[in-house]
Amino acid sequence: MATLTDRFTEALVYCASIHRTQTRKGKPTPYVAHLLSVAALVLEDGGDEDEAIAALLHDSLEDQPDKTSPEDIRQRFGDRVLSLVVACSDTPPDYTGGPKPPWRQRKEAYLLHVSSGASGALRVSLADKVHNTRELLADYRREGDDVWSRFNAGKADQLWLLRSLVVAFDQGGARGPLLDELDRVVSELERLATA
Repeated sequence: MATLTDRFTEALVYCASIHRTQTRKGKPTPYVAHLLSVAALVLEDGGDEDEAIAALLHDSLEDQPDKTSPEDIRQRFGDRVLSLVVACSDTPPDYTGGPKPPWRQRKEAYLLHVSSGASGALRVSLADKVHNTRELLADYRREGDDVWSRFNAGKADQLWLLRSLVVAFDQGGARGPLLDELDRVVSELERLATA
């Protein structure tokens, strides 16, 4: 069981301030709801405090590079949290805003990283993908194919990525309920979206 200290409380406040004005793609939902959900999944899966903090911050460098930095995360939460956050990102480590590399290139590099087993952040990354895919499935049930319009890549690419993530996490050594859940939700989304 993870023991949560004042570091986790500080991370809650910090992530809320970084993502204060951000919402989920195409929705009015505050972005922090996603971060809290990912942290909950990590803790429920047996993650420790560093992993839970990284879950709260996993998108900070990628989505809000003008409001935080690797050095700020390192000073506040330590080297391990920073390494977990960096491992969860699909943008270059020196990304400071502006245009990102092309979507397919970023995703293929991320899949390779995950499947190599080199990432110490499999639990955090997997929890992120589980929550994103659960939300996508719920939105697909409400909106149908209109849901794909909110993404940079269309339906075929998104379904390719989701199935590839299941394979990559398996190849990278992930095991347990989170991987099973990702596979289950991706399979359901594939079934509905290709019917």
